[in-house]
Amino acid sequence: MKTIAAFIALQGLLASTLAQTPIVPSSDIQIKTAVLAAPADKRDGATVYGYSDKNQFIVLRKGTNELICLADDPAQKGLSVSCYHRDLDPFMERGRVLKQAGKKPAEILTTREQEVKDKKLTMPTHPSTLFSYTAKDENYDLATGDVKDGYLRYVVYIPYATAESTGLPLKPESPGMPWIMDPGTHRAHIMINPPVSTTAHH
Repeated sequence: MKTIAAFIALQGLLASTLAQTPIVPSSDIQIKTAVLAAPADKRDGATVYGYSDKNQFIVLRKGTNELICLADDPAQKGLSVSCYHRDLDPFMERGRVLKQAGKKPAEILTTREQEVKDKKLTMPTHPSTLFSYTAKDENYDLATGDVKDGYLRYVVYIPYATAESTGLPLKPESPGMPWIMDPGTHRAHIMINPPVSTTAHH
């Protein structure tokens, strides 16, 4: 009887462990979805970071152009991928390292800001774009990589830019209107959130 009870408990533990282990799509699927964030003419040449079958963050494909794309995190619900200019990679990589070390968002922000001031972390001196593409869980097929009703938005980093230096408002006054966020800081950037109705992908 004890043996049966122990077996049942073990099976329950195994099922629980499996349920908590994220399903990592194939490299092809990860690349297919990651580059959805990139402009069409940049997709084939973009470098893609993603996850191994052991859920380790790795380079899935080395690219030939200036874009770096990040595959969806299998541990999170829904689809969230992004692509950014390679000159932003030190900034992005530092954020990933700090997050993995258990740092909270506010700590990551403060640490990177200080490191930029101390010239330990380099930010591009020219405008650099980041593209973000998201979709709800029910609109993303893990098996095929097909996505519907995805939303694409844009961010253009201009370190230390301000509303005065760009002529941009501090908040959008109409749908899709560009505006500047975090003005005067190392991560100052122009936000562009297109109206949802014009960005749905079927």
